[in-house]
Amino acid sequence: MSTVSLSFDDGVARLTLDRPEAANAIDAGLSRDIRDAVIAIERAPSVGAVLLTGNGKMFCGGGDLKSMSESDDLPTLVENITIDFHAAVSRLARLDAPVVAGVHGAAGGAGMSLVAAADLVVAGESTVFRMGYTAAGLAPDGSSSFYLARVVGLRRAMELALTNRPLDAATAEAWGLVNRVVPDDDVQAEAESLARKLASGARTALAEAKRLLLLGATSALEEAMERESLAIARTAGTADAAEGVRAFIEKRKPVFGG
Repeated sequence: MSTVSLSFDDGVARLTLDRPEAANAIDAGLSRDIRDAVIAIERAPSVGAVLLTGNGKMFCGGGDLKSMSESDDLPTLVENITIDFHAAVSRLARLDAPVVAGVHGAAGGAGMSLVAAADLVVAGESTVFRMGYTAAGLAPDGSSSFYLARVVGLRRAMELALTNRPLDAATAEAWGLVNRVVPDDDVQAEAESLARKLASGARTALAEAKRLLLLGATSALEEAMERESLAIARTAGTADAAEGVRAFIEKRKPVFGG
């Protein structure tokens, strides 16, 4: 995996896009490496959170239009890129571990799709977000047609996709695309702190909460509540639930097993 870096520490898997010379733009190699990194995270023991960041001046500038311009079969190239990229996004969504994105500089196109697909997002105050696909004559990808409207609402998603309106970090926070905005120099530390906090939490409960919210977005009410009944019963039988209830009664901070 030459275009990403992956490390594990204290229950946190750190996945960093690592094509800084190309603004971490998604090409065939990077899409494949992201997919392989997520598969490695799936197979790793005791991962309680994923921290997704980008090396260099930008989180991710989007698709690599330079490599696309050099292709003699662009439809086949972009389809193959999306097959790997979409496999990565799908696996990230289905990980038990929450995914925290630390975003700086810019998140465009596929980079913005990754932001929308993350579970929690910390952004630097100068970060700019822009869909950009239709400005290049392309349709959106990377799960943005699924997540973006759910995150910001249909009207705003339409505006972002059709007009390619850039969003500054403050507006992205107000619209719900990111959870918190911090000074640029604090993005890594804040995102790291959030990932560590999640990794030290009640992991089965966090996994069930993530799964319920993802499925509930497209479920009938009764289906969602049936899943909730089964999930809360499953979590009630865990050591973390026993510790959480006991800590509440004893008025202390719980210590979960992780």
